[in-house]
Amino acid sequence: MSFIRPEARATLHRFREAIAGAAILLLGLWWLLGTTGLLPYVGGALAIAGAALTLAGLQRARFRSGAGGPGVVRVDEGQIAYFGPLTGGAVALSEITALSLDPTARPPHWVLSQPGQPDLFIPLTAEGADTLFDVFASLPGIRTERMLAQMRAPATAPVTVWQRPDMARAKLARLH
Repeated sequence: MSFIRPEARATLHRFREAIAGAAILLLGLWWLLGTTGLLPYVGGALAIAGAALTLAGLQRARFRSGAGGPGVVRVDEGQIAYFGPLTGGAVALSEITALSLDPTARPPHWVLSQPGQPDLFIPLTAEGADTLFDVFASLPGIRTERMLAQMRAPATAPVTVWQRPDMARAKLARLH
């Protein structure tokens, strides 16, 4: 028997890192402002770590789009695999040349491109899709705030969120 409604439990689970960061931040501030000796220094460091964890937790919460979508995403040693009911595939993180968001699909999909292979389409609501945040954040030069804004913005066409820097230069070279 649970005393928390399922909707409230889902919201708490979505913001779990931000809540933990806020608790650490408060403990650090309490030690920083309410004690003497060596503990205020530890409290200051703890408050900084708690603030960083809170900000990272808020970004992760914004990235989570829900659950119950088609398919399963697995990330294992630099390889992203999607197993869907109709499609699927795998992409090595080092081989990704572009990351796009297709909001016109139902549900919206991530589109991962790699040379010589068909694009891999991953629904935002697939089981395990929330693990893609860390993978996408490790792409060189990606702006996570822009990615999160594109996820929430109304769009009528696919949007390129990230493109490998050397690929963008190669396209420019071909234009001239």
